[in-house]
Amino acid sequence: MDNKAVNVKTGVIYGINGPIVYVKGDAGFQMHEMVYVGKEHLVGEVISLSSGSTTIQVYEETTGIRPGEMVTGSGSPVSVTLAPGILKNIFDGIERPLQAIAETGGFYISRGVNVDSLDTEKLWDTHITVKKGEHLYPGTIIAEVPETPAITHKVMIPPDMEGTVLDVASDGKYKITDRLLTLQLSDGSEKDITMTQKWPIRVARPTIKRFPPVKPLITGQRILDTLFPLAKGGTAAIPGGFGTGKTMTQHQIAKWSDADIIIYIGCGERGNEMTQVLEEFSELIDPKSGNPLMDRTTLIANTSNMPVAAREASLYSGLTLAEYYRDMGYHVAIMADSTSRWAEALRELSGRLEEMPAEEGFPAYLASRLSGFYERAGMMQNLNGTEGSVSIIGAVSPQGGDFSEPVTQNTKRFVRCFWGLDKNLAYARHFPAIQWLSSYSEYLIDLAQWYTDNVDKRFLDYRNRIVYILTQESNLMEIVKLIGSDVLPDDQKLILEIAKVIRVGFLQQNAFHPDDTCVPMSKQFKMMEIILYLYKKSRALISMGMPMSVLKEDKIFDKIIAIKYDIPNNKPEMFDDYKQMVDAFYDNVIERNA
Repeated sequence: MDNKAVNVKTGVIYGINGPIVYVKGDAGFQMHEMVYVGKEHLVGEVISLSSGSTTIQVYEETTGIRPGEMVTGSGSPVSVTLAPGILKNIFDGIERPLQAIAETGGFYISRGVNVDSLDTEKLWDTHITVKKGEHLYPGTIIAEVPETPAITHKVMIPPDMEGTVLDVASDGKYKITDRLLTLQLSDGSEKDITMTQKWPIRVARPTIKRFPPVKPLITGQRILDTLFPLAKGGTAAIPGGFGTGKTMTQHQIAKWSDADIIIYIGCGERGNEMTQVLEEFSELIDPKSGNPLMDRTTLIANTSNMPVAAREASLYSGLTLAEYYRDMGYHVAIMADSTSRWAEALRELSGRLEEMPAEEGFPAYLASRLSGFYERAGMMQNLNGTEGSVSIIGAVSPQGGDFSEPVTQNTKRFVRCFWGLDKNLAYARHFPAIQWLSSYSEYLIDLAQWYTDNVDKRFLDYRNRIVYILTQESNLMEIVKLIGSDVLPDDQKLILEIAKVIRVGFLQQNAFHPDDTCVPMSKQFKMMEIILYLYKKSRALISMGMPMSVLKEDKIFDKIIAIKYDIPNNKPEMFDDYKQMVDAFYDNVIERNA
């Protein structure tokens, strides 16, 4: 009986409920094993086992499947193929290449389509970095392949393998399935090593050590880099209602951040948004290298009209690809858009399985699944001694913009950076529409030394002053709404005026302006410095009895707001001219009112 359970890898369907398929009896499948369902060999995954039945979730449309059809096991868990060719590619949620599918089957994915995840015929220039007789450990880099003009792909020994090189190929052009070397394992057996690895999507790739987050992920977006920074290897959430700019914020980070590689996961989003991503990214030039941005980007498209079960797997597929490039020593940023659609997929599958629902119908294990996803981020020392990171930026789409719903609340438990989008700011065309009063970053203290060493020792002090002025403005606006601004004393009117300069001149950013779309840290600091210098000089004038109306005569506040456009990113010396302008304004006000 036991031998039969091990050897028999087929079962008979007896029940179908949407993407859930039931197989009667013990077919010998393993938990999370990939299986092929029905006559069309639809891809599925075992999600529940008992002696009486096996439950499978199918990653394709199950229309037309009947009880009595066969399910065949593959003998291995749902995995992704890891080899050169991942970058510049567009996959669905289970790493099927959409461009290759379109060439063979048209623009719609036909059921049961069987296409290699990566091109197995392409020849890659390969430089071998090991020699015969060397003892290789898990993760050892054995070859280097220029995957794109921007990224060198480092072929590694799989994390679960170790041995001595018996024979090694010479430098040359090879397919990803060609043998590069022969390894003698510790048990004496021999193993041919190619460029290709397979790795289960639900299993984190092993590392040696996790480092504390001490380097920021520079995005070029002022409100993020200055007020609410994200560390490399950190986690962030972007919650917001419909139309508040979650996707566009992620686009900006993907385009301009200093991550080496971008994995963009469109999970359950509208097809037109993914089309926009594909079109924009293919046209964009990477500011760091001058190469197309797609040279360091991989897109996973699992749109809202694709099967719901594959949506649940798409986040793990993208995460495994990110960990693979992290193991090479790269800094990878994942854009997950959106985790709410992923959670809705969990809810639908849970309902089909007749599990006991928790809050708002989501499964009771929603929190643990979110935790498992975000915990795979981090700055790591890899098995081969290199350092790399995976940063996760997850968009959350609460219905009606209600941040008290379960996905947003559970996400807040597991991320250290919260960029809350505000519909009022979005409707006022203030972008990024991140609400500075409800957002936060717990990385500020961790990154303090980096700011001191690389920007200026006053950076965090200036940042805290900016936040304090914005908080004071919020308190004063409560009074203004009741009795108007005319009754405020001049020192409080000044706070409102400086807060406007901060909001419009610093926090608001124009993605279509060549200098304002991405701003270096040095300019961000100089902008804070000139704003606070204006505040200092204006406050001195107010203390001398000068009314706020006199201070506004010179239009100095509007001129400081326009700095973001008027000073190019590569000309920081122009800030000295503006400092002199503030000094001249101070002197002119005193002279006119002497």
